[in-house]
Amino acid sequence: MRCRRVRSRKRDCVGRNPTDRGKAGVKKSLLVEGDGGPLAVCIAGANVADISLLKDTLDAVVVERPEPTEDAPQHLCLDKGYDNSTGYAICEQFGYRPHIRRIGEEKIDPASGQKKYPARRWVVERTFSWLSRCRGILIRWDKKAECYLAQVKLACALLWFRRLHRLQSKAGILL
Repeated sequence: MRCRRVRSRKRDCVGRNPTDRGKAGVKKSLLVEGDGGPLAVCIAGANVADISLLKDTLDAVVVERPEPTEDAPQHLCLDKGYDNSTGYAICEQFGYRPHIRRIGEEKIDPASGQKKYPARRWVVERTFSWLSRCRGILIRWDKKAECYLAQVKLACALLWFRRLHRLQSKAGILL
């Protein structure tokens, strides 16, 4: 799961972006499955911490997930911004097994000196790139947060439809 900030010109659900000279902006928090398909999205002002969006993002999952068991636990990979007691508690509350790299720690194999398990943030970043192809999402033009969130969710549904269409065309099935 990852968050990204975008520029905004409106005031609803907008905060000062700390990385863009204090301009108004929106932060999107996105949860994806292993291949990059979006499962949940929520938005907030750009000055909101990532950890405060974790619970809202996990609440916003649109598909019913199977119950985690001892034999088949459900894993949640998060970046170092979630390495605190709140992040671990929220993961446990939702039944996920958290995989959060400690701040200042890199997983390096002692034999080869290479990263043993490299970060998989590129999957989420690729999904953000796919969503940014929609011009209305790249720069927020909507005044109301509900309209902008609906537009982002529609783009996520479009990503799933394109994936379904691509898989069916490979298998020779027509819609």
